[in-house]
Amino acid sequence: MRDAPILEVDHLAITYDGETGPVPAVRDVSFELHRNEALGLVGESGSGKSTIGLAVIRHLADNGRITGGAIRFAGTDLVPLTGSALRKARGQRIAMVYQDPVGALNPSMRIGQQLAEVYLSRGETARDAIRDQVLADLRQVGIPDGTYAYERYPHEFSGGQQQRIVIAMAVAMKPDLLILDEPTTGLDVSVEAEILDLFSALRRRLDAAILFISHNIAVIAKMCDRIGVLHQGRLVEIGPTAKIIGASTHPYTQALLAARIPFGARKQDQPSDAASGGPLLEVQEISKTYRAHGRAIRALAGANLSLAKGRVLGIVGESGSGKTTTARIIAGLALADEGRIVLDGRDITGPVQERDAKTRSALQMVFQNPDSTLNPKHRVGHILRRSARKLRGATKLEADKLAAEMIAAVRLEPKHLDAFPDELSGGQRQRVAIARAFIGSPRLVLCDEPTSALDVSIQAAILRLLIDLQQSAETSYVFISHDLAVVRYISDEIAVMYLGEVVEWGPADKVFATPHHPYTEALLSVVLSLEQPAEKQRIRLRGAAPSLLERPKGCPFHSRCPRKVGPVCEEEPPWQEAPGGQRYRCVIPPSIARRQHPSQSEPS
Repeated sequence: MRDAPILEVDHLAITYDGETGPVPAVRDVSFELHRNEALGLVGESGSGKSTIGLAVIRHLADNGRITGGAIRFAGTDLVPLTGSALRKARGQRIAMVYQDPVGALNPSMRIGQQLAEVYLSRGETARDAIRDQVLADLRQVGIPDGTYAYERYPHEFSGGQQQRIVIAMAVAMKPDLLILDEPTTGLDVSVEAEILDLFSALRRRLDAAILFISHNIAVIAKMCDRIGVLHQGRLVEIGPTAKIIGASTHPYTQALLAARIPFGARKQDQPSDAASGGPLLEVQEISKTYRAHGRAIRALAGANLSLAKGRVLGIVGESGSGKTTTARIIAGLALADEGRIVLDGRDITGPVQERDAKTRSALQMVFQNPDSTLNPKHRVGHILRRSARKLRGATKLEADKLAAEMIAAVRLEPKHLDAFPDELSGGQRQRVAIARAFIGSPRLVLCDEPTSALDVSIQAAILRLLIDLQQSAETSYVFISHDLAVVRYISDEIAVMYLGEVVEWGPADKVFATPHHPYTEALLSVVLSLEQPAEKQRIRLRGAAPSLLERPKGCPFHSRCPRKVGPVCEEEPPWQEAPGGQRYRCVIPPSIARRQHPSQSEPS
């Protein structure tokens, strides 16, 4: 007989109070979760996944209320609990990793203070011991130079690093129940693999239960023993992972699986003369050093990129590799210390405030986190109409029409024009941000993780929209993402960044089929996909990720390189040319390295 479940959700019903009346969000949902078991909840945005997770810790929004059912944790119903009894349950035995790390971290407190609060809340008082444990927690989730990170504020970290910090806070609690709400959404694939390993180890070590909420079915399939599928607040199917993935019986589950972008899928190629007009964007030797607390952080080190008109350049790499810094410099939101940015033959190096109206309209950006870019005090319709007037000089009637067209193009409904951003789900807010960027008919759009918060069906629709705009208006994209399947699908060329440098660059099909740099090989080896065998070999990197504060000499990757080629890698790596237009920075040709070191791939 199995032990009693650690979590029982029994006929749960949740309602939100909207402007037009009560809105049911969760309808009669029941499931059990045992110790050392992982249950995944999947479904589209608005299906009720996150609402269930928030209900378990009794942290619903002010307009949300549990209208029926029970939530029993270790036999105790959490629904009627209040005050200290509730705080004790969710503060010491239940931990949650939220979808949005920005909202989960206090912007006015240093990271070390926030992690230390976990130990102080448990009654620990030895300051030195707490500090040592916090530094160990940061190292465990892949934050290099923990001593420096301890003194920094949340805004000084990239989105992926912020998510790792939130994960460190949850892991530090050593909970009986760990609720993960899209915990790897902002992480690149290499860090995602390490974090999933960390969750698995925590589950075994603490005999903990995991409720894993995600729209990434491949991650759910790897992590979870069972999967529950939610649709419009109802649990339409639940069962063992193998059955749900391989022999689903519900049409909605089958539709979700069919909507995925399989790894290796490719958009329809454009006509051969698509890039005949020459380069639209040139990034020439840009370098950027940030200074904080008296220390220098070199985020970019002489990066070079080029993008032809009507094409898509995908940029991949670890969190902190310089992807977003590159995009912000191109957009004029950050200033390069050295180098030039050339758009359609014009030097636009400098802050966005100094660019003329034509340049600002021609270059738009979709940010990773829509919560920080959508004004919470304005309705969606006002946000879009204002952008239409500012970017296209539209009249009031024209702006109304454009707003309606764009809201439909990103698969939202007309009623969403009257909604405030905080009334939308994370995926819906990201679609509004995308609509705002495209409403001005830009020539170049910088997309920084534009689909990371979207469920699989909407993701496919948004990518189709991007491709249609590219082909009809010759719009070009710099597409930054940690989802290599998405990057492979939409990009014509791929640039791989590591520690502020471009280490490989070439046609997408060449880079993915025959990677020449060992870092690119390592990234591709950890991609999670239902199409690839579970027993595929994973390349494990050596040591911890180097800090931007202490860059290694020569090749920035040599301290972690699985090829183990020795001191020669400490020399400055030259650019190497490969057939088919591929370029890479590595001193050892990949074919020789593979013959010399056939054991570079270790079982995961």
